[in-house]
Amino acid sequence: MTLRSAVCFFAHPDDETILAGGIITLLARQGVRVQVVCATRGEGGEVGDPPVVPSRELLGAAREAELRCAVHTLGASVTVLDYIDPAVGEGEVLHPFAVAFDTLAKQFGEIARHYQADLVLTHGVDGEYGHPAHQLVHWAVLAGVPAALPETLVYTVAARVPSIEDRLWNQSEAAHLALDIQPWGAAKVGAMLCHVSQHALFKRRRGLQTVPEALRTTESVRRAWPDTHGEPPQDAFTGLLREAGAWLLE
Repeated sequence: MTLRSAVCFFAHPDDETILAGGIITLLARQGVRVQVVCATRGEGGEVGDPPVVPSRELLGAAREAELRCAVHTLGASVTVLDYIDPAVGEGEVLHPFAVAFDTLAKQFGEIARHYQADLVLTHGVDGEYGHPAHQLVHWAVLAGVPAALPETLVYTVAARVPSIEDRLWNQSEAAHLALDIQPWGAAKVGAMLCHVSQHALFKRRRGLQTVPEALRTTESVRRAWPDTHGEPPQDAFTGLLREAGAWLLE
């Protein structure tokens, strides 16, 4: 199978860049049509420091513009769905967006079919750092895409790489492949710079002074569908990553 079309399902603006910006750029530069699908506009997130908008009501539009800038920088196209990102709760409690699970799963399957996706990328089972919206997107993709397109490859991102510590790894999922994305790092940094409202967050979480310092130079994936039955995956996406220098972990 030749990879012609990839669809990447994420919950919020900046997820696409932080979790898979290097891989998205690699795919795009290999001639794969990449569509990033973002479920929300991230209106429940941070407003920036200093604020990028005069009122929270304008944050969704601002973050959508940041997302479009970032995805363009990565070489992909973007679709933004109309789900509302809830505000962070008291004690920094995170919430999923409101939707019937079966409705979301069917919608994801229909989107993947519309773009004739050979490959789908999405959040890991743990929601990376436990974000329930990320977990919701993960499970809806796994329910909806194989039902609509049984032959389509589904990979999760930010799978655990034992030799590298990162709070974003999905600890329940060991990576099948990991890739040093430094050859595509300039594009990823450029996309990060688009997400102005999140710059303070990028730096604060890791005690950094600049946004480029927040670049994660290793990205990883695990095949979620079809099941590999404990064997290393062998498919067109694996082949593309291996040619780019990725190493197998299982």
